[in-house]
Amino acid sequence: MKSFGLAALALVAPVQAGLRFGCSTLTIQRLDPVVEPGKLPSSHLHHIVGGNAFNATMEGDVGSRGTCTTCEMSEDFSNYWTAVLYFKHSNGSYHRVPVVNNAALAAGTTGGMTIYYTQFDFSKDNVKQRPIKAFPPGFRMTVGKPTASTLDEAKKHVGLRYNCLTTLLNRGAEMPDFPTKKCAAGIFAVHHFPACWDGKNLDSPDHQSHMYNTITRDGFTDAPACPASHPVRMPQVTYETVWDTTKFNSLWTEGSGKQPFVWSFEGSSGYGTHADYMFGWKGDSLQRAMDRDNCFYDGCGTITKQAMSVANKCTVKDMVKEDTNGWVAKMPGM
Repeated sequence: MKSFGLAALALVAPVQAGLRFGCSTLTIQRLDPVVEPGKLPSSHLHHIVGGNAFNATMEGDVGSRGTCTTCEMSEDFSNYWTAVLYFKHSNGSYHRVPVVNNAALAAGTTGGMTIYYTQFDFSKDNVKQRPIKAFPPGFRMTVGKPTASTLDEAKKHVGLRYNCLTTLLNRGAEMPDFPTKKCAAGIFAVHHFPACWDGKNLDSPDHQSHMYNTITRDGFTDAPACPASHPVRMPQVTYETVWDTTKFNSLWTEGSGKQPFVWSFEGSSGYGTHADYMFGWKGDSLQRAMDRDNCFYDGCGTITKQAMSVANKCTVKDMVKEDTNGWVAKMPGM
C-alpha cells in the first residue's frame, strides 16, 4: 500500500482512529540510550525529536522528568530517533542531508518527524482487538537492523520503506531501498513499529523480541490479531521523515542504478534503515486517547496541543560537541 493512501484515507474513511502529529527536531547528536546506553558518543549520528529528558542514559519514567517537548502534543515527552542521511560526493566527502517538515503538519514545525499512534489502522474489523493498551513507563523498542544488507533481510522488516517524492503530497510507490533516480521533493522514509507486546518486558536484549509484528504487508494496513506469545495489543507507532535530497541533485548523475546517499552508519544501501522509540507520555494521557473512538489529528479530544512556536523553544545541550554541518572528510564516528 502506498503511504500516500493514508492521507486520502484520513479524509474519507468512516472510521478514523489514532493520533497524527508533528515533532520538530530536538537535536542531532551521536547518542543512543536504547542500543548504546551510557556511551558518549554513540557509534553513529541520530536525528532526535521529542522531550528534553533525552540523554545518553535514560531509565524509568521519562515522561515525569521532561519539562518541554518539541512535539505538538504537549503531554508527549517521548523520544523518537533514526539514523541521519548523508550525501556521499564522488570525491569521497560527505554532507549531512537536512530534514524538512512533512505536508499537513502544524504551522511552524521545523524539520522533525510526523508521528502516528494508530489504534487499528482504519479498519472496522480490528475494533474487536480493543482495548488498546498504552505503553508503560520505561518502555522502549527498536525496529530495523543497521547490518541488513540484502533485499531478503529488508523484507523481514515490514513497514520500513522509502518513497521518491514528486511533491510532499505525491509520494509514489513504496520501496525497500533508496530510489535510484533524483527525487523532485526529496526522499521520504517510513518506520512502522510492531504493535503486539509480550505483556511483561519493557525491553529485551535485542530491543525487539518483546514485540511482535502481525502485519504482513507494508505501511498502514490491516493488522491481524496478536499471537499468544505477545497477546497485548498496543498502539501502532510510525515515523515519517522527509530528507531534502534536492539540495544535492546537481552534484550527481543518474544512470548508475544507485543513489549517492548513505545512512550515518555507512550502510551502502537503504536496507539497514532502523529507528528507536522511548515512551514518555505524561500520566495516562496516551491511554485516554487510545480509549476514544473516531478521533484523528485532534488529540482524540483528550490531549492538549501546543503551538509549534512554543515547541521549537525546547532544546537539550550538546553533549558530544562535534560539528555535524558542512562538508566533512568522514561521517561522525567513522
